Amino acid sequence: MVTLGITKAITNLTEAHARLGIAPSADATFFTELRESLPPLSDTEKARLDQLKQRYLYYADSGAITEGTVNLILLSPLLETLGFIDPPYQVRGEKYVRFEIEDGDTLLDGLIDALVIHDRLWLIVIESKRYGFSVRQAIAQTLAYMVGGPISPVFALITTGEDYLFVKCDRDSSHYALSDKFTLSTVEGNELYAVAQILKRLVNV
Repeated sequence: MVTLGITKAITNLTEAHARLGIAPSADATFFTELRESLPPLSDTEKARLDQLKQRYLYYADSGAITEGTVNLILLSPLLETLGFIDPPYQVRGEKYVRFEIEDGDTLLDGLIDALVIHDRLWLIVIESKRYGFSVRQAIAQTLAYMVGGPISPVFALITTGEDYLFVKCDRDSSHYALSDKFTLSTVEGNELYAVAQILKRLVNV
């Protein structure tokens, strides 16, 4: 299992680079899984993803959303829609991890909720509404998870429910890379389509 104590000591990317011995990759082809051979979505899947987007926005408009609510109204239905709950896949819930991040002169206390699919894909949920965190602020702690994983390379999806960021970490090369941020706050279209396609791709790497 992953040793999680280091997440308490790593509050930003500079510390993550120094303590974990990793660096961002300068190779444009490092994270090719984001673009190559993305599987199509069926009309049924698209309709369900549209429903999930509207559901999230309905809850978000009503006030703060905890990571538990995100899991219930969005993440679990998303995994179910993509078929990741049933064989040959298996989802494991990991312990909550309390951590601190720097926000100007203040250290903010927060929680990470992690799910693991087949050891290779981590799903990281953070409480953005309650603590004011963005997906980028959880990168350092997410890398601490990934470096200690049993498989390399390993992938992660960091989400607040509204925003989504993919991470690839390769311990063998001591490098990582990030995707662009996807968001449900777009007026037109549904970027959850791209998130679903990338998830489908990553679980079969």
